[in-house]
Amino acid sequence: MELISSAKRNRLFETFTEDAFHLELRDDYSVPDENGPYESWLRGETVDYSYMEPWTQLIKRVTGEGKTVRRVRVVTEPHTPYIQWEHAATSYNEEAGEQIRWLPRHFLPGELVFPAGGNDWWLFDSRLLAVGHFDSDGRVLGSELVEAPDAVAECVRVRDLLWDLATPHREYKP
Repeated sequence: MELISSAKRNRLFETFTEDAFHLELRDDYSVPDENGPYESWLRGETVDYSYMEPWTQLIKRVTGEGKTVRRVRVVTEPHTPYIQWEHAATSYNEEAGEQIRWLPRHFLPGELVFPAGGNDWWLFDSRLLAVGHFDSDGRVLGSELVEAPDAVAECVRVRDLLWDLATPHREYKP
């Protein structure tokens, strides 16, 4: 399996034409750029969210072109500290143009089996998957690109199901 870096995955935002969708299934992420801000938040200090600017600028640009960027965060309740912090920071994503919804894990349909081995994924234009892979400590190893029609179709089905079940960020109260 060949993995591409997060930077190469983000280049896919240059080529999609309509919709990019992200499914997040983890209750904690070990993202190096977030370590300092997250630690500040845990200590109750003011957080410098400038590390998000490359992402928010990208999202502003693509949503300004009329494209949609959406994500569903499937989370365990009660929330981990990381998810609490992520919820507190989501307004920056939304101000940039992302649409974010939350789905408590206990509301998932019992028969649901997550595609892509239960990993997080980005789905671009309902045709290309970038499946995230993580090490045992939660650090991103990279993304696997998948275009197999059956795998993509299953992710489209799950995307549509979860999007309809999830609560928009502004209405979700942890």
